[in-house]
Amino acid sequence: MINLLWFAMIAVAFVTAAVTGRMETFTDALFSSAEQAVSVVFSMVSMMTFWLGMMKIIEKSGFIHWIVKLLQPLSRLLFPRLPRDHPAMHAILMNMSANFLGMGNAATPFGLKAMQELQAINEDPQTASDEMCTFLAVNTSALTLVPTTVVALRAASGSLYPAEIVGTTFLATLCGVITAIAADKIFRSVSRRQNKRR
Repeated sequence: MINLLWFAMIAVAFVTAAVTGRMETFTDALFSSAEQAVSVVFSMVSMMTFWLGMMKIIEKSGFIHWIVKLLQPLSRLLFPRLPRDHPAMHAILMNMSANFLGMGNAATPFGLKAMQELQAINEDPQTASDEMCTFLAVNTSALTLVPTTVVALRAASGSLYPAEIVGTTFLATLCGVITAIAADKIFRSVSRRQNKRR
């Protein structure tokens, strides 16, 4: 889908440039943007290497398991019907911890595993369970302490203080998580009321 969107934008720009007689401007912008993209990617490598290395140290040192323990009370509130020792709960906690530490690449496999485990205990396989909807809301909003990719992009773009967004990112993602959980609870409550009326 995203490929179609990019193709559509390039096609519209090309047609517009051809109709208005500004093909030279279009070509210059196309090649300069491609050159800038390559330079940004190369400048991001060092920053991403540093942060990914830090995250690997956090993972190997066992600090991520401390984060898991910290998030356990929250997970019990969000998923009260899910047993503590269920594989889905472990995958959910690992996903939340990885997102919290900015390890998006590590969070994805845990998220997929969590959905598989939740589907395995879903009473109606054709419909997402309450737990699946809640997990999707939490995973999508993703409370984040260290926004690794954004920090790397800011550094690559020449920001003097690329990590200064850590505090505001934490607050923004906290607001996002609270809103997502509230929306999940509200929609679930509305759905239950509609089902009772039927």
